[in-house]
Amino acid sequence: MTTPPVLSRREFLVGSAAALAIAPLAAAAVPEPVIDIHQHTNYGGKRDTAWKQIFPARTDEDLIAHQRAMGVTKTILLPAGRQVLRASTHEGRSNGLEGTCTSNDACLELTRKFPQAFAFGANEVSDLAEAPTVVEKYLKLGACIIGEQKFGVECDSAEMQKLYQLAEAYHVPILMHWQAGSYNYGFSRFHQMLAKYPKVNFIGHAQTWWANIDKANVDDPKALYPRGKVTPGGLTDRYLRDYPNMFGDLSAGSGEGAFKRDPDHARAFLERHQDKLMFGSDCTDVTGETALCSGARQLAQVRAFAPTKAIERKLLFGNAQKLFRFA
Repeated sequence: MTTPPVLSRREFLVGSAAALAIAPLAAAAVPEPVIDIHQHTNYGGKRDTAWKQIFPARTDEDLIAHQRAMGVTKTILLPAGRQVLRASTHEGRSNGLEGTCTSNDACLELTRKFPQAFAFGANEVSDLAEAPTVVEKYLKLGACIIGEQKFGVECDSAEMQKLYQLAEAYHVPILMHWQAGSYNYGFSRFHQMLAKYPKVNFIGHAQTWWANIDKANVDDPKALYPRGKVTPGGLTDRYLRDYPNMFGDLSAGSGEGAFKRDPDHARAFLERHQDKLMFGSDCTDVTGETALCSGARQLAQVRAFAPTKAIERKLLFGNAQKLFRFA
């Protein structure tokens, strides 16, 4: 057996100091992964009534920098549908997802440029006759989700059910923007769709979804951003509890406010639904700084309110990785 060399005290101290100096650098080089399930291309601009963009939106370069600033390692890009004048788009008001967000091709193009950083969704105005054909085209190209569905239609309409059937056939979730009086009508009836399509994973998002963590009026468009203490057991709470195929998107000001309004309830809610919730940002700024960015603030809230580190990792990474089958 070879006798190991004996280090002098000076050699030992120098070697130990070097090891301690290298360790934090190595740890910093491999940040904990974060999946953001809700972002958009060309987001944050303004347009006139002729749909011409009159205020610049966030560029792809800004979006990339924004996601890096937040520490996001994988982002799902959610496209808008086409620009049409009809009741489901409120005669054009909700074109571009009520803004200047671009459609399927822009999300596909950015994903193909940066396949490790981005994934893309498939979307179309729900009640267009060709909507299933358009959505299926992009599902065949690799879209990992249908949505963001943000149109003025009944949640149980025949047109929406065609999209649910596509989601089932292609094994992808469908993300729905719930906003009483504006988008996806009939939240109180949605349990019928959850039961009818048990193999479809639905993701809830936006004002009415988050207002109804509390026992509130689900059809009240004037109560989209409630404040104050939460009484548990609202419809959203029950959907998450009772239906294995119901999930929640933590994004936007509605998601941020739902947790900020009652931190004690937030901690209990995150623990109760720790396997059903996923981080999303859905924010329009270009910096990713908490002073300006609801996504960054929600990221901080998750880290502050998650009861354990294991639950935090589920919310910021594990649940989305499992649902979207990311490697």
